[in-house]
Amino acid sequence: MNRAAAVWGLVGALSFLVLAQGYRLATGDGLGLPVLLGVAVAVFLVTTATVPAVAARMRRV
Repeated sequence: MNRAAAVWGLVGALSFLVLAQGYRLATGDGLGLPVLLGVAVAVFLVTTATVPAVAARMRRV
């Protein structure tokens, strides 16, 4: 894992948390904080793992 992949993973996880918080503020309901943090960790891991493949594909285009 390189630094760029970790940064993109962090961007993805924080973006998810911002959207989830906006949903909670707009509707007044939503999932609990532990569930949201678990999903954010999953988003971080998936994004970090897929960034190198996406970057390589974009270089070929």
